Amino acid sequence: MLTMAAGHPRESLASAMALIARDVETAIADLGLMIGVDTSFPPGKSYDAFADVMELLVRPLGFESERVVVPEELWHVPGGPAFGRRTNVLATRRSGKPVCGLYFHVDTVPAAPGWQQDPLRLTRDGERLVGLGAADMKGSIAAVLLALRAAAASGITLAYDPMLLLCTDEEGGLYPGVRYLAEQGRLEGHIVNFNGSADARIWAGCFGLFNLLIKVRGQTVHAGEGNRTGAGLNAVEGALPLLQALNGMKARVAQRISALPPPPHASGPLASQLSIAAVHGGMCGGQVPSLLEITICRRYAPEERFEDALEEIQSLVRDVMAQEPRLSVETALIGHLVPTQDPGGPHWPRWQQAFGHGFGYAQEDFRKWGAASCSDFGYVQRSGMQEVLLGGLGRPNRNIHSPGEHTTTADIVSLARTVLAYLAADFMPELIPEKTCF
Repeated sequence: MLTMAAGHPRESLASAMALIARDVETAIADLGLMIGVDTSFPPGKSYDAFADVMELLVRPLGFESERVVVPEELWHVPGGPAFGRRTNVLATRRSGKPVCGLYFHVDTVPAAPGWQQDPLRLTRDGERLVGLGAADMKGSIAAVLLALRAAAASGITLAYDPMLLLCTDEEGGLYPGVRYLAEQGRLEGHIVNFNGSADARIWAGCFGLFNLLIKVRGQTVHAGEGNRTGAGLNAVEGALPLLQALNGMKARVAQRISALPPPPHASGPLASQLSIAAVHGGMCGGQVPSLLEITICRRYAPEERFEDALEEIQSLVRDVMAQEPRLSVETALIGHLVPTQDPGGPHWPRWQQAFGHGFGYAQEDFRKWGAASCSDFGYVQRSGMQEVLLGGLGRPNRNIHSPGEHTTTADIVSLARTVLAYLAADFMPELIPEKTCF
């Protein structure tokens, strides 16, 4: 329901909502520009190019942009997968009102094998908008820009000064951009995190995650000499017992159940996870391979200690590889997101009303749940900002992190209407915690 504030006609907000649907093609064009920039992490090499696109898009809306680069010594791991400048964009438009931060991570996962079209080119299939990052989460950026354009064109008075936070390395990075902004005191007001769901959800928090790179080293020789005594050390074959032991650890880790409420579509309670995420070794058939690299992804429940989970794997590596002392082994932490605790706070009731308005949900549709997926907002909470609103374009059938990732025109319109309602001073002013007069 739309409610009026004194002196502000209800019709202007309704007309802006209609304008969003009429102008959705502009948002789709924006999304195409964003998808065309390969911001996949790892390695995250094109953040500056993406910043160029974003500054082009936000400048006509009156935003001043600042590039904030995460220092290399915070995120760089020798021999690790990340390289390139970690360039975040902080875009502000100030009028003296309270600030509402609008957060997006600009990185995607790399395109997996199996795409039937170019993942870096937006394609349309009816209502479906297909491309790498369409749902996670470049489509959310396009939706928010659509909402801000509609507000400006319709003369909508906003309750908040929007601050756009376009951040790096959420996809499992060692030092995400929003962590750096939080620790530098650059975050203001309260924040809407668009790395979430289009479902009627109240966020309960989420797991932590770390990625551990294991390097097993042997010695390269001509493959024809590999059977000669003392010739070569096959790192791939020598690491097989380690791979088997890591695979055996999966079942033990999965027995650790979290008290976080699971999503409605989950088949059971949320449990910790360990996966062998990547294995790279060898060059060709003519060489004994001297290096095998294994990336372990460990998702840990809020009830677990990161230090214990890390040491459990490192201890296993030491014990197994001690059986083959001729091979050397080293480990390096290459990514870490800490758990996000319950992010509730005073802005959630109004955000929930706005989300219901935008997507057509009744208030009784909303359910509270957590996730084994992870967020960089645990670091934001550690900086002192506990409340985090959550929304976005995620749905179980959107192929997020998979070939054919997509969102829909309808969901972009719905999210834009959600954002417009939440920012508009005319929408349920009695639920604005700041009690500001406009």
